[in-house]
Amino acid sequence: MVDILGWFWTSAILVIAVALVLLLIGIYNTLVRLRQNVRQGVADIDAQLRQRHDLIPNLVETVKGYAGHEAGTLEAVIAARNAAARGEPSSRSEQQLRVALDNLLALGEAYPDLKASANFQVLQSELADVEDKLAAARRALNAATARFNSARESFPAVLFAGLLGFGEADFHRLDDSEKGSVDQVPRIAF
Repeated sequence: MVDILGWFWTSAILVIAVALVLLLIGIYNTLVRLRQNVRQGVADIDAQLRQRHDLIPNLVETVKGYAGHEAGTLEAVIAARNAAARGEPSSRSEQQLRVALDNLLALGEAYPDLKASANFQVLQSELADVEDKLAAARRALNAATARFNSARESFPAVLFAGLLGFGEADFHRLDDSEKGSVDQVPRIAF
């Protein structure tokens, strides 16, 4: 009888240990998958920003043909683009680039020939498309971050996430330079 009880407890401990290991593997794999989704979201934002940066020289060249004497605006756009290309995706330089682009696009209102240019219209449309995709990528990143953080903080993952090296993911937030400007209509000055 003693052998049967010893075998029973040994088997029970072994089953519990295997179940715990399988649970740990499942938690780890889920957190890895969700963390990769967050990283993919960051990469998608970066790709959209690169596409925006690639469109800007074409837009500037198109505008130069019609409004060449607006050199200050054109130089500001190029300088802002170059600074944003070197900076972080959520940096102040991206906000400065957005303001410079708004100023550049406002030239279309001041120059009817430019506004009627097919090149300008196509580039303006592409830029608007990139901005829409960028907003969608930011929303997708925030959703992926929320899923990852929820999974990381839910039971039983909360017991193991820190031990397995899974820290909390950050949501895409406006930096200090953007907070006061996104809720205001941009001012255009030449």
